[in-house]
Amino acid sequence: MKYYLSPSKINLLKDCPQCFWLQHNRKIKRPDGIFPSLPNGMDNTLKEHFDLFTKKGEMPPELANLKEYKLFPDLDKLQKWRSIYHGLVIENDKYRLKGAVDALLVKDDKIVVLDYKTRGYPLKADTHTHYIDQQTLYNYLLQKNGYMTEDYSYLLFYHPDKVVEKVFLFHSDIVKIDTTMKHAEELIQKALEVLDGPMPDSSDKCKYCKYRGTDIYDEKYIQDKKVGIKDIKLCKKTSLLDY
Repeated sequence: MKYYLSPSKINLLKDCPQCFWLQHNRKIKRPDGIFPSLPNGMDNTLKEHFDLFTKKGEMPPELANLKEYKLFPDLDKLQKWRSIYHGLVIENDKYRLKGAVDALLVKDDKIVVLDYKTRGYPLKADTHTHYIDQQTLYNYLLQKNGYMTEDYSYLLFYHPDKVVEKVFLFHSDIVKIDTTMKHAEELIQKALEVLDGPMPDSSDKCKYCKYRGTDIYDEKYIQDKKVGIKDIKLCKKTSLLDY
């Protein structure tokens, strides 16, 4: 069985192993919530902002301190890598991994991933740690597609600062994080081990697992591994949408 992975799907493994396993092996997904339009609008605006400076051959003011870098100049290629329908892809007999980047920097002959995030309040001390796995996999995708990269990435955070004459002003913070090939390979290997094994326990904090109301048997694992009834592990449906 081939697994279709992405940085966000692999991040689900950390959030709840059982939800991750069910999504891939039983096609039981968490119900989609209401997605606010403001973050998506901000994302599109920031892409236009960065593209404008790319065409000028300049760095945007919030990156003025990165004097050794320039924005990735090939906008046609970047548009493909940004697209959720195309993105950066690697594939083999076991899995397909796809991710979509926001922006890229170039330092000498190497690429550096730049990802921007919008939030409602200033950074906390550990905010950047929640994105290390995601950025590591973006870096991995670039390297596996034949591009030389640095072993780090940059996160650019924006949060609202104040309003001046009907104009919203945003504060920005840039954070450098390590993104190594070894860590990316460990993330992928762990994901494959979980998916190939029996259904794991749910996370104690998973609200979706707590909401389940009806037990169902792990029929796929029974069929694939030919285990007996005494080895059956129970799981529950993820929401009323699964009935």
